[in-house]
Amino acid sequence: MIHVAPLCQPQLDPEFIPATLWNREYLKLAAEAPNSRKIRIGVDRPEGTTWIYETTLLPESADACAETFKYCERTVKFLLWAWGGSSVRISNAPDVVAQLQAVYAADGKRAFDYEFMGTKCFDQVFAVENANDADLKEVLPPSTGGVGSLKRNRLGFDLGGSDRKCAAMIDGEVIFSEEIKWSPYFESDPAYHRAGIEDSLKRAAAHLPTVDAIGGSSAGIFINNEPRVSSLFRGINQEDFQKSIRNLFHELKTEWNDIPFEMANDGDVTAMAGAMAINDSAVLGISMGTSLAGGYIHPNGSVTGWINELAFVPVDYREGVAIDEWSGDDGCGVQYFSQQGVGRLLPLSGIEVSEGLGLPEKLEVVQEKMAQGDERAAAIYRTIGTYFGYTIAHFAEFYEFRHLLILGRVSSGKGGEIIMEEARRVLDLEFPELSKTIAFQTPDEKTKRHGQAIAAATLPKLD
Repeated sequence: MIHVAPLCQPQLDPEFIPATLWNREYLKLAAEAPNSRKIRIGVDRPEGTTWIYETTLLPESADACAETFKYCERTVKFLLWAWGGSSVRISNAPDVVAQLQAVYAADGKRAFDYEFMGTKCFDQVFAVENANDADLKEVLPPSTGGVGSLKRNRLGFDLGGSDRKCAAMIDGEVIFSEEIKWSPYFESDPAYHRAGIEDSLKRAAAHLPTVDAIGGSSAGIFINNEPRVSSLFRGINQEDFQKSIRNLFHELKTEWNDIPFEMANDGDVTAMAGAMAINDSAVLGISMGTSLAGGYIHPNGSVTGWINELAFVPVDYREGVAIDEWSGDDGCGVQYFSQQGVGRLLPLSGIEVSEGLGLPEKLEVVQEKMAQGDERAAAIYRTIGTYFGYTIAHFAEFYEFRHLLILGRVSSGKGGEIIMEEARRVLDLEFPELSKTIAFQTPDEKTKRHGQAIAAATLPKLD
């Protein structure tokens, strides 16, 4: 049985089991065991993309079965929601594959993940399969543009829930920028969305002699420039979504003479804006808001094509606590780094609020208490900060980053300062070498000036 002893315990939740410490203890045992198994995990997409994760397992035995399955299942879960794929292939671990096949099934414990990653995102039945090591080869998607990719005449746009923004640039100089209010969430007619996007693009293009590339961003999961899941189109029924929205950006590309046209989720584009502001790459963006959102800029300066849905990645290895009401899983990021996390900690802090109060209003209560110097509110933020310090180290097992961009309402104000101070304390105590390599960044005026639309314009790759 694996036991971990964190040097830092969350003030309001001392039973927290950091995923990174549990994983490290398991891998230590595996490294010391004779006949340990080297395995490779491939996450595949239908168009041929494959990403590979390599790790080591304890030898197959009755004594190690439970720990090995827990380590593998939680790792596969993280990879699925960080990378995104419709199938998982694993070498040298048929015992684990058999268990995963039972869990990631239509009637299994991970039925939500099975459905979401399969038919909802990739139009395939999700599968977990055995593989020969030699057959697991990494195949990366075509590269996009990167930090500083603003040469020639470009349009960049960002589609938000209350406004749409569009900018026109010549060699990186903003010639025109505009923000137009709209209300897409509950519009059931796809023509409303299309007309709004076309209008913004044409208005911005009027300020350029030619348009050489277009980049855009929006909340949601985009695969091959297609929205697969997006709150922007929540008002559209499934039939109309498949018929009129899935291919919308391919059709717009055709209308614009097939110039390079790239879409990305707004988390990646926010991270790109942060990278542009600091003139560096290797940026992981974390937004603690209504949910937990993520974005990532690779050390080479480009987006990866990963989905970065960090709300669903496991960060706490306890079982039966902090259940996500959507996926039904426990210990995932949304319950620790969002308004939902604040709402979960409120009763533990001793702060009493009306039962009918929504999560945004509960956060406002905590923020008001924090502004008044209430120690109970500070305890909530310190608890989140301890969670965060350990989770940053966990993220570093899967993402290569030098900069951590921290955004969102939960991380704002004095409470946000406490979160970052506590996270840094955890890193310094538990992971001192890692702590030296990571700089915390928060949006400044320079980042805001770049904006989502301007950062989105870097996405298309031009020769």
